[in-house]
Amino acid sequence: MRYIVAISGGSGSVYGVRLLKALKGETVLIISETAKKILEFETRMKAEAVAVFADLCYDDANLTAPPASGSNRFDAMIIVPCSESTIAKIACGISDTLITRTAAVALKEGRKLILVPRETPVSAIMLENEAKLARLGVTILPASPGFYPLPQNVEDMVDFIVGKILDQLGQENQLYKHWG
Repeated sequence: MRYIVAISGGSGSVYGVRLLKALKGETVLIISETAKKILEFETRMKAEAVAVFADLCYDDANLTAPPASGSNRFDAMIIVPCSESTIAKIACGISDTLITRTAAVALKEGRKLILVPRETPVSAIMLENEAKLARLGVTILPASPGFYPLPQNVEDMVDFIVGKILDQLGQENQLYKHWG
């Protein structure tokens, strides 16, 4: 399985880092310029340190990179975290970065696309953009950790969300205690 993992400029870059570490299969990483700054602020990691967890890494400004083409095969794209600006661009068909272009490819080619927004509160415009994408088959998976697994720390809450992403991809995981 081949996955595109994109980290856009929303808070919560730790989710993207953790997903890269947990995901089974080939991974391609794209980090937006804003995400690089937020990543360093929130995790004290530079983008280069995160790139080692991926098989390939492309610059978000490189619109000629392989993921920008529909003929470049991948099984799913996960944007985590996904800024509401990125969601708005995807919902409106704006493909001005490698992240948004690859999301457009996922939509047009019928590939799995998972967006993990972390923003709160949300406006009606944000909800409308997410609803539009959900109607198109996009999985909207807000970074809203559950508390039934009785998390003991931040890592447990991060693992809950990453575990939910892996569940959507059909990957068995023990990152959180599944209900039942």
